[in-house]
Amino acid sequence: MRLAAALLLWCAAASAQLPSWSGGPPPALRLPDLDGKEHALEAYRGKVVLVNFWATWCEPCKDEMPSIERLRRSLEGRPFAVLAVNLAEPDSRVRRFLREVPLGFPVLMDRDTAAAKAWKARLLPATYIVGPDGRIRYSHIGELDWSRESVRKPIAALLPQ
Repeated sequence: MRLAAALLLWCAAASAQLPSWSGGPPPALRLPDLDGKEHALEAYRGKVVLVNFWATWCEPCKDEMPSIERLRRSLEGRPFAVLAVNLAEPDSRVRRFLREVPLGFPVLMDRDTAAAKAWKARLLPATYIVGPDGRIRYSHIGELDWSRESVRKPIAALLPQ
């Protein structure tokens, strides 16, 4: 029982940190949003971009979306963007979720999960922070309160002055 409690505490402490990325450059990302407008990661060069892979059937994904929106609002007017990549769900299901949880960032549709596979997003939610230079700086697997200062601070430090 003590081991389980210690593991839970360790997981909670680890989830408060934003792990640095040690992988290579980001794979290409070019997907349509719900309205059919195409978004390409390369078009966001010069901005810090939070790329979040998620699905409506994933409870932790749905639970963290409001904190991603709070982070986006806290950095509004700065060179920061969020791209939420939905994994292979029908448009109607995603639109229903967005009526319940309004978001101020585009939701991209990864209809065949090719983007998730390229990014190696095997567990959800999977989130990557891409710096203004186009390189992944941080990644996080699992739910996180993105509006927490300990998470927001390293992201804000990447923003061009």
